[in-house]
Amino acid sequence: MGWFDRIFGRKAPENSQVNPAPSTPDIAPERVGLNGEYDDSGLAKRVALAFDNDSALTDEDRLWVAQTGSTVVLKGTVSDQATLDKMISVAHGVKGASVVDSSQVTVG
Repeated sequence: MGWFDRIFGRKAPENSQVNPAPSTPDIAPERVGLNGEYDDSGLAKRVALAFDNDSALTDEDRLWVAQTGSTVVLKGTVSDQATLDKMISVAHGVKGASVVDSSQVTVG
């Protein structure tokens, strides 16, 4: 099971993209879904997909991804600091992510 499947309870849709073009110009970057459609939790879904697409990251089953506006919120526990640093870096690379909040993450 990967990040997206575990967090959102289903497989990512076919042809999902981490940074798709919005289907209409009025969609805020943090609300762009996996295929460019409007999605309230589009940023969190695209970050989870980005984690799945990064071969250096394996699913940390005690960590969750959420969003508050354009802030990516990581919650839970990760195995080590290097993994958390990589996750923060990957999340920053997703369009619409202005801040990555890892204050709710425990390392260990």
